[in-house]
Amino acid sequence: MEGSSRSIGRKREREEEDIESENKENDETLSLENSLTFSDTLIALRIMRSQFPNIEKVSVQPFILRSQLYSSVKDRTQVDRELESLRKEKILRIFKLNTGQDDHAIMFIDDYLNQIELVVKRMEAKRQDIAVFEWFKEHVIPTQLDPSIGHQELCSLLSFGGSLKDEHISLLINAGLLTRQLIDPNMYWFAIPNIGFILKGLSQVYVHLQN
Repeated sequence: MEGSSRSIGRKREREEEDIESENKENDETLSLENSLTFSDTLIALRIMRSQFPNIEKVSVQPFILRSQLYSSVKDRTQVDRELESLRKEKILRIFKLNTGQDDHAIMFIDDYLNQIELVVKRMEAKRQDIAVFEWFKEHVIPTQLDPSIGHQELCSLLSFGGSLKDEHISLLINAGLLTRQLIDPNMYWFAIPNIGFILKGLSQVYVHLQN
């Protein structure tokens, strides 16, 4: 009897240890999930960036549509919150699309800077004054993180680079890096050059990938 009681006691101890160990693992799993929450949006962005189609004759760096990101990460509030944090940390930029719909393009900052370099090379080939593009990259991009900028602020920031002329603003617009807002011509949207050519095709590609 005594041996049987001792055996039952040891069995209960093992069961309690197993339960305690399982609870500890669950706590660690929850902790891990919580620590990974912030990266959900970033992981989705990197995956979608890797799926960006290589389109001949159109020099556009990879970007992601916000609407497509919503399809990958179901919690829109979480997506918006994390995008805002990533934007403030200068990991990415968000661009308002002129498509008639409330959608945005998301581009990693390194890709955006590479996009500007492609514009500079194109302008060099046309023997255009490229100084303003360096001013734009050095003084405007790191300072103004919003999707839009006012004319006065734009001129003020560009002036840190050199003597600013109206022609310089026109160059940025003609290059596709800025577009005037229809409601207020004194406001500009930051833009991605050549993006209009592939927006429709990109949406179709993402739909195909998700199916």
